[in-house]
Amino acid sequence: MSGVFPAPSSVPFWGIPAAIISSGISKIHNAVNNIRPSKRAQRAAYRGLLDQHRYQSFAPQRDGNTVKWFVDGHDYMWAISEVLEAAKTQIFILDWWLSPEVYLRRPPELFQNWRLDDLLKRKADEGVKIYIIVYQEIPENDSMDSAHTVKALEALSPNIFVMRHPSHDIFSPESVYFWSHHEKLVIVDNRYVALGGLDLCFGRWDTHNHYLADAHPTQFNRTLFPGQDYNNSRVLDFQKVQHFVFNQLSTLKTGRMSWHDIHVMLVGPSGQDAVLHFAERWNFIKGQKYANEPRYLYLPIPTTTSTAESIVSGDPALYEYLSKDTPQLVATSPSTNTPAASGDPTTQMQPTCRVQFCRSASEWSHGVIPTEQSIQNAYIQLIKEAKHFIYIENQFFISATESGGSIVNLVAQALRDRILQAASAKEKFKVIVMIPEVPGFPGTIRDTKTLQIIMGAQWRTINRAGDSIMEQVAAKGFDPKEYISFYHLRSYDRINGPPSFLSKIREQTKLDYEQAQAALDRIWLGRADAEYIKDGVNIYEPDRQLTTADPTKVRRWSIPKTVEEAMAILKKYESASSPSDKLVADSVASHALREDKPLVDERWLGTPGEEKDCFVTELTYIHTKVMIVDDQKVIIGSANLNDRSLKGDGDSEIAVVIEDTDIIESQMDGKPYQAARFAATLRRQLFKEHLGLIPPQNATPSDASQVTNAMTPVPSPPDDTTHSPEDKLVQDPLSEEFLSLWNGTAKNNTSILLDIFKTVPNNQVHNWTQYSDYVPKVAPGHVATDLSVEEIKKRLDEVRGHIVEGGINFLNEEQGLVTGFTFSKYNPLLPLWV
Repeated sequence: MSGVFPAPSSVPFWGIPAAIISSGISKIHNAVNNIRPSKRAQRAAYRGLLDQHRYQSFAPQRDGNTVKWFVDGHDYMWAISEVLEAAKTQIFILDWWLSPEVYLRRPPELFQNWRLDDLLKRKADEGVKIYIIVYQEIPENDSMDSAHTVKALEALSPNIFVMRHPSHDIFSPESVYFWSHHEKLVIVDNRYVALGGLDLCFGRWDTHNHYLADAHPTQFNRTLFPGQDYNNSRVLDFQKVQHFVFNQLSTLKTGRMSWHDIHVMLVGPSGQDAVLHFAERWNFIKGQKYANEPRYLYLPIPTTTSTAESIVSGDPALYEYLSKDTPQLVATSPSTNTPAASGDPTTQMQPTCRVQFCRSASEWSHGVIPTEQSIQNAYIQLIKEAKHFIYIENQFFISATESGGSIVNLVAQALRDRILQAASAKEKFKVIVMIPEVPGFPGTIRDTKTLQIIMGAQWRTINRAGDSIMEQVAAKGFDPKEYISFYHLRSYDRINGPPSFLSKIREQTKLDYEQAQAALDRIWLGRADAEYIKDGVNIYEPDRQLTTADPTKVRRWSIPKTVEEAMAILKKYESASSPSDKLVADSVASHALREDKPLVDERWLGTPGEEKDCFVTELTYIHTKVMIVDDQKVIIGSANLNDRSLKGDGDSEIAVVIEDTDIIESQMDGKPYQAARFAATLRRQLFKEHLGLIPPQNATPSDASQVTNAMTPVPSPPDDTTHSPEDKLVQDPLSEEFLSLWNGTAKNNTSILLDIFKTVPNNQVHNWTQYSDYVPKVAPGHVATDLSVEEIKKRLDEVRGHIVEGGINFLNEEQGLVTGFTFSKYNPLLPLWV
């Protein structure tokens, strides 16, 4: 099987013939519906492939890759827009959710041609072939409306092809109800590969500021989150996303939920493994679901007879199938007008990274037998090999310390064992874990069973029910807090919507703010059919005693029939403004970072009481899927730290393990240390953002056109900050100075935000009685203190970054949350959530 993958150093990826890019193993499974080769031969061939590679992955380690990280959606989406715009031959996109109407550059007022569907149409009209796979959701459970994605995109051009999978037909043997396709992968011209946690969909674009507010009463051109993109999944999930311009939440009353994520982009030999993964998936779905639809063609198959013959083990029918003439991918060469080829070559990033692709793939998701769980294998092995320090950011933290239970992935076991090894040897060793305060589902913790199950499963992993990491470390006589700690992210902001000011505008213009907002929606919509206009805008009102929006409390606002009418409404509404209005900040989220002026100096046009009511807080949703080990190795991709993602036959996932040979001088436990540039700079950037040590990342019209190095594709390098004072503060994750800064900042931020907003979860509430007494009866995320607005601003100005302490002792007296049949391996529904 050596013919499947060329040696990493033998040929550059962009010169590889199309026939070599895809392996024969994929066609075994793509051919299943046409011919029936031996299942035993299939399993043996695929097992043989996995056994050749570290972590039992489908892909080998490959040297000579150039890899760049992107923190938060602002930078990544700009970079991917440049790469998509430069596409010459083909684009592959594999997403859990894809919103055709998402803006990749913002504010939309300045970048109206950079909506994803407009960009893809532009490329398709140039002759670029665009292949997209999206997860076909169960409508009763998820609101992505993949049917809209298909309809909206395929209507743009015959060069756009969109598949959905899996089937939910109860009469089909291929139907799948529990699992999803969860990868977030973009490949352009077989050269540029991007993967990580960011789907190209609503709710993902964000800056390091992590805005909660986007109300602009006198400057609507500053809107950053148009229509459905202004979302708070903790209050109300997305609704009717095909009506993409219609804001479901009031931007005057409910803060959005900010989004923290990481993506990487690479160029180099490992790109062929990403292409292989996509082509295998496409061909598998083609054969299973679209076999009788000639519009959807198979992607490449190998034409080298030795490769085909070795894999099919002499099966004549399959050999004939693999050898027949089918359409091939186009292998592209570097182009001088691609984004990555621009600029001074001497300043570009170098191909210093060893990369290995890993995945979770199985018969239902990828047509492969046996199941591949190389992402879990990689996590476990990387933890075992850790010498000093592990940093984890993940959307979930659900695992097992013992085999044979209801949770099958053993990442927690590896963490426990490595901690006990260090403790027994009296070595300094730290694990820092960042997870969301609450899973991203609407509802209160008290009333929402989904939240209780997921949080309970996480507590069972962390510190409860007997077999958790911290309990097992403590059982051996060691203090687990010396070795592992947990944190969340939380933001605050101020909504620029004082009722008295808006009332004055209404008196002058006879228009409500919501009417102006509806007019703006009409402009975003552009060409509209009667259905959109007839429906109008529904805005859900939040319940003051809950953390959710009540779908029964709806205000409807009509949509202007034409763009011209909408523009006239906006012009009339904004005519009531004065120069002083424009001096009021529409967001104060930047003050959590290195903002120059004090928060108390921010202007306000309403009353002090109104300003107090307009301060809001919300968790910053950690959606990242990354682990950094010893500032040397990184694993990043789409996989959550739970069974759904890691067991292989659940959700399909893709990830990369990255080891950079570019070494920088650093510190570890107070001693000189050689760190890998990719791992160390990514970790330092994350720590600096969480601690508020970076400048604000504003996206106003005056800022938006300033393209920074962080926003450009590989191989354009990010700024080198390794010698900055802020980097020095975070370079040594084991030093007492750093740990004091990290824990002190988390403690101070937690204290301030709890005093002002009284949020849950926290470590002060241990049972349901305390919960009922503690949770304030205010609208979601609003102020719950008697402090004056001046005192509130002074206290909030002391918040640095977004890090807060992990609420791991929240409700720890309620044993029913972590025990019982719910968490039994005999509970058939448990796999849905864990």
